[in-house]
Amino acid sequence: MKVFNVLPPDAWKTLMSRYSHIVLVANSEAVDFQRLRSELPHTALYVFFNKVYKVLDEPFSGHSVLVARSGVMGANIVHRRETGDVLRFFGGDDFLGVVNIRVSVEENFSEESRFEGAKARHLDLTQMLADLYPIGKIATSGFAVALWLADLQLPGKILLAGFSAKRSEKWKVFDVHDWTFEQIFLRLFARMGSISMMGGVDASPYSALAKRFPEVPPIEITMTAAEVLSERLDNTNSQIDRLMSLTKFIRAVDNFFRRFKPKTRKQRFLEKSKG
Repeated sequence: MKVFNVLPPDAWKTLMSRYSHIVLVANSEAVDFQRLRSELPHTALYVFFNKVYKVLDEPFSGHSVLVARSGVMGANIVHRRETGDVLRFFGGDDFLGVVNIRVSVEENFSEESRFEGAKARHLDLTQMLADLYPIGKIATSGFAVALWLADLQLPGKILLAGFSAKRSEKWKVFDVHDWTFEQIFLRLFARMGSISMMGGVDASPYSALAKRFPEVPPIEITMTAAEVLSERLDNTNSQIDRLMSLTKFIRAVDNFFRRFKPKTRKQRFLEKSKG
């Protein structure tokens, strides 16, 4: 029988309340570590996610914790054999260990013994997100943890660093997540004061419009912005349709050769579990 280290909310709140700031560090080019470390006190806790070598070049010194996202085969860093590559960036008494999270019923935890000696706790966020997140999409780890921390009502400040949701040459933005919903939710949270955001989204670009046109009701500014954005989206969609038509032959060739691609470990696991 598998045993997981699942803490009650009060225990999590006690653990997290010792820090003046809880900084969620996205795996993003928008993260400004120099600014973070210079502006925040040593009592801040830095929360990292999964493949931390995307943002860290050397072992991290300071209070830290690693969030390891689960998939159907357990924690992703475990079944992809990346645990050692990730944990080499942490160590010492300032490292709280691993928090293995899952956000949907299809995801499964990994036992503490699979994290190569690091202390591991397990956090199930499926119920919290069940009636909240858009159907057909799955929450990112950062969004899920940010919402969970806000609900804990901690005395310290929650800061999101690098949560830009922007695609780059180095990092992908996967379509399984609803990035638009998450950004709207998080920015509303920020404007309510529940969290703070650092990394390109500190202020609304439309706030200048309200200052320039104080006689115009906010709803009119909102509707006008929505009208312009809708027109631009329609224009973009027409160009996408044209590209889909032009690349029809290329996609047909690609789909043909994909039939001969060996099955991944995840695909073999799913077939075995169904059988």
